[in-house]
Parts: sequence; structure tokens; C-alpha cells
Amino acid sequence: MSDRPVFVIGCPRSGTTMLQLMLHSHPRIAVAPETRFVIPTYTRRRAFGDMRDAACRQALAEWIATDKSTKFKELGLARDAFVQEATKAPGSLGSVLGTAFRMYADRFGKARWGDKRPSYVKQVDILRRIFPDAQFIHLIRDGRDCVSSLKEMPWFTLDSFHAMSTWAEAIDYGNKLARTLPADSYYELRYEDLTDDPGAEMQKLCAYLGEEFDPSVVSPKQAADTVVPLHKVWHTNTHGEVTRARVGSWGQRLEDWEISLCEDMLGARLQDKGYELSGAPGPAKEHVASLQRTMAKRRSNRSRKALRDRFMRLREPGPVAALLTEEQCALAGIPQQRAEAEMPQRVM
Repeated sequence: MSDRPVFVIGCPRSGTTMLQLMLHSHPRIAVAPETRFVIPTYTRRRAFGDMRDAACRQALAEWIATDKSTKFKELGLARDAFVQEATKAPGSLGSVLGTAFRMYADRFGKARWGDKRPSYVKQVDILRRIFPDAQFIHLIRDGRDCVSSLKEMPWFTLDSFHAMSTWAEAIDYGNKLARTLPADSYYELRYEDLTDDPGAEMQKLCAYLGEEFDPSVVSPKQAADTVVPLHKVWHTNTHGEVTRARVGSWGQRLEDWEISLCEDMLGARLQDKGYELSGAPGPAKEHVASLQRTMAKRRSNRSRKALRDRFMRLREPGPVAALLTEEQCALAGIPQQRAEAEMPQRVM
């Protein structure tokens, strides 16, 4: 059976938490609540040093477990136990990170772990460096519904132009991933299809993951009580059954100018993913110009980050890829007998 990591990605407010809970309801998969230490650890890896040194692994694990920015406490793990296990892990950055998620899966007696964070859709290249055998699930939702939902979130403090750009970026990254990743590493499904027929869609998704379908994944409301932090009140709907109640609600939640701008500037992307346009009149020129400026500025910021990362890769402080699964070790060229000796024992 597979032990490959699973990542749920997509535009924020596209239903990724619902899908996280559905996957977490599977008897072999535990998908953690959102943390904030994977990408920050990677971008600061020079500061943490060479992970082949046990002292460096310990220092990194202590930072993950104690820094308020990491949200490590959401995993429900004992700090000292994690630091101990991470220090004993194989000598790579990904092995320390993967140990946290492996221990999270152990909490539930499950063989596989997953992670959910919508913004990962823009960071798959980095995640594949850390976890080279990872499988990605991209959940896509009508961009107009995503924009209308983003506007209502207390944590989204930007304007509608940024909301539209966020959805467009997720779609563009997804299209690139679909072209470049192996078929067994990238899977795409629509929120609307998932909520319309959860059983059929989850059967196909389980097949992609190499897992047997289990009926529990269709009704994930019980998982919400253990996975969704209570302070995230915007995820209240996840405590009920899978529903289509919010599908197409953008017509009542967006202003006319926003609908016009979405369909004019995002229309090709919407139609490509199977969404019909309403035929709204063309947007005002000033709205088009504002969205174009926002998208150009965000594109420039992404390019600068990518250039900085390429430069960082020229002087790695130590190994990056995790060495915790059979396939990770195989990709690293580690013989199976040696890999089994180096991999820490699972804590059940």
C-alpha cells in the first residue's frame, strides 16, 4: 500500500477544507490542519544549517515546535516527543518536516499523512523538492464563487482585484502542473462535481491515490470535530454534510461590476474549466486597468521570489528531500535495506 504524502491545493475558499475532512475520514489517511512551517523552513534553510548534523535537526525541530508563527500546536503533538523523533530522523530537511506529519498520522493510527494549504498551489515545485513522491489534489471552484467568498473572510483584507488575481493564479499554476507533472502526481477535480456526487468523485480520487474507496469519506462531518480548529469560525459549514447550498451563489454576493470584470478578464479560464458565463455587459475600462495592474504587480513579486529561490539552490546547506518513505529513499538512490535501517520506527 502507498505511503506517499498527499497535498490538497487550490484557490482559498474553493472547498479545500471540506476535501481535507473527506480525505481525513479515510481509514488510512490523516490530513493535518493548516500549519505554517513547511515553506518558512524551506526559505530559511540556510539559517538552520546542514540537517545531516543531529544538532541542526534538533534546533530546527525546536523552532517548529515552539515558534508561535508555525501553528505546530494545531497538530496536537507533544513538543518533546516530536523534537526527539525529528532529531533521530534521517539527515535531510524534508525528513524533519515529514516527521511532524508522520507523527500526526500516528495519532490516528493511520499509514499516510496529508497537508492542506490552498497557497501551496503556487509552491508545488518547492514541495516536490522536499517530498519528491508527493501526490497533489487541486480542487477547483467557480472563480466567481471564490471571489465572493474571499470578500467575506475576516482574514482577507485585500480588494476584489486581488481576489480575482488569486483565483486566476491558482488556475494558471494548475494548468502548468497538469502539463508537467506525471499523471500519478497531479489530480484535478471541481468543487461543483464533488458536492453534486461525492461518492462517485471520491471513488475516482481514491483510485488516483491508490487507496480502496471507503464510504466514510462521503460524510466527513465527524472529522471536523477533531481536525478543524474551533477558532476558525469561517469553516462552520464543514461540521455538516457535504452540500451544494453555496454553488452559484455569486449572483447574489457579487456586485454587477465585479461579475462583469470576472467574466471579461477571467472568462476564458472559467469556460475552460466548464463554467458558463452569464453574458454580463463589458466592464468599465478603469476596472480592467486596475485588475491588470494588480495581476502584473503580483506576477512581478512571484518572479522575484522564484529568482531568489533559484539562487539559493546553488548553495544548499544540506540535503533537502525527505527520506521517510520507500519511494523517497528509492528516488534518492538509497538501497532498501539501508533505507529501512535509517528510517525511524513508527510511534503508534
